[in-house]
Amino acid sequence: MRTTKYLLLLGLLLLALPLAFADGHLPDLDGRAVTVAVENAYPPFNTLNPDTGEPEGWDYDTLGEICARLNCVPEYIETSWEGLIVAVSNGEFDMAADGITITEERAEIVDYSDGYIDVIQRLMVRLEEDRFDSAAAFVAGDFVVGVQVATTNYIAAEELLGEGSDRIVAYGEFGLAVQALITGDIDAVVIDDVAGQGYVGLNADRIKLLSDDLITQQLGFIYPQGSDLVEPVNMALASMREDGTLAAINAKWLGDTADAMMLPDLDGRAVTVAVENAYPPFNTLNPDTGEPEGWDYDTLGEICARLNCVPEYIETSWEGLIVAVSNGEFDMAADGITITEERAEIVDYSDGYIDVIQRLMVRLEEDRFDSAAAFVAGDFVVGVQVATTNYIAAEELLGEGSDRIVAYGEFGLAVQALITGDIDAVVIDDVAGQGYVGLNADRIKLLSDDLITQQLGFIYPQGSDLVEPVNMALASMREDGTLAAINAKWLGDN
Repeated sequence: MRTTKYLLLLGLLLLALPLAFADGHLPDLDGRAVTVAVENAYPPFNTLNPDTGEPEGWDYDTLGEICARLNCVPEYIETSWEGLIVAVSNGEFDMAADGITITEERAEIVDYSDGYIDVIQRLMVRLEEDRFDSAAAFVAGDFVVGVQVATTNYIAAEELLGEGSDRIVAYGEFGLAVQALITGDIDAVVIDDVAGQGYVGLNADRIKLLSDDLITQQLGFIYPQGSDLVEPVNMALASMREDGTLAAINAKWLGDTADAMMLPDLDGRAVTVAVENAYPPFNTLNPDTGEPEGWDYDTLGEICARLNCVPEYIETSWEGLIVAVSNGEFDMAADGITITEERAEIVDYSDGYIDVIQRLMVRLEEDRFDSAAAFVAGDFVVGVQVATTNYIAAEELLGEGSDRIVAYGEFGLAVQALITGDIDAVVIDDVAGQGYVGLNADRIKLLSDDLITQQLGFIYPQGSDLVEPVNMALASMREDGTLAAINAKWLGDN
């Protein structure tokens, strides 16, 4: 895995990992009860079924699956939106699930999960509305908008009409604003497209959404700061993305919302992409045909198909690749690049697209050691690619400048040295490691120790106008299951 951020000492990691794992990978919360604040008035995320009165929605299905994977018990507590975030910040609930937009201001008092969906704010109007057909026309008139108090939608309304405008009417719940729209008391509602589609689904003969994209934002769960639930829930969410479960829940509750998201049109633009072609399964040369292939090629091909761009792949050595992107020599790079604060000082990142775990790769017949701790205790030699997370991890394992570390220009050379017996192990992330194991299943294997989990992303020159379009395309691929299908093809059970 590729990063320049220093890792924790292995001894500390091993002390921190006595936790049992529910399925061999995810933490086991040992049946722990988790209190979850929900509004039950924000379809399709959480609402009361109009026929049975029972709570249902995306939040219930998703958190139910998360707790099934982590061995916890969600206890839902109906709470009004006003005050909900402060209540979580004060520790009154373990977390909240209520379509909560990720903002810097809120992050000062609560912790967020990874974003689970991108949403676009839009104007909702009555089905027969013919006085305006765009946000600009709405603003130009004397029309009145309804919003829920203390939401990003309220802030968006103030940006449209001005702070303190008497054309803004605040409601305690979105449902009340929607009802006021239907009855003609107001002319529009600012709402995110996902929840908006939920209300339209319940009132398809009365309301609709205008097509204008006001702003794109991301939703996440929230927790009291320092909560030990953040990482386990993120890991469960990541596993649900990878195996297609999240896509299935999205399809059930969000329907065509992802397709309705209007992706930017890049007008056939050529996008230069730096790749190493030596990092399977992300990018490599097919051993039979010599043609490039891998996760990066399939994913970026699909992204450009959705954005109307043409990826132009340029084979580049790993050493110097990040600096080259920073200098604008390429439009972006796709090479299993770890997201780190240090690198973010010189490049921009996409949203993270997969979590990976660093492990030790050894020969298939290895019987001298069966764990990282046993490896460290011996006099064994490890190979790593220079200027990577794996190199830094090796130094944390064995000491900076240790003569038990051998550096290689490519991972493939390190793996070959392992196979021929020149070294005893390789530090590598589990996804790329599985790629190499797949090509050499009769010679190498990965040990089960999870050294550390990190996230990968594409990189761009700072200020690139490609970041948001690619993030939107990635989000749409997550929602419709395309990303899960590509993951299944190239990453298997990872």
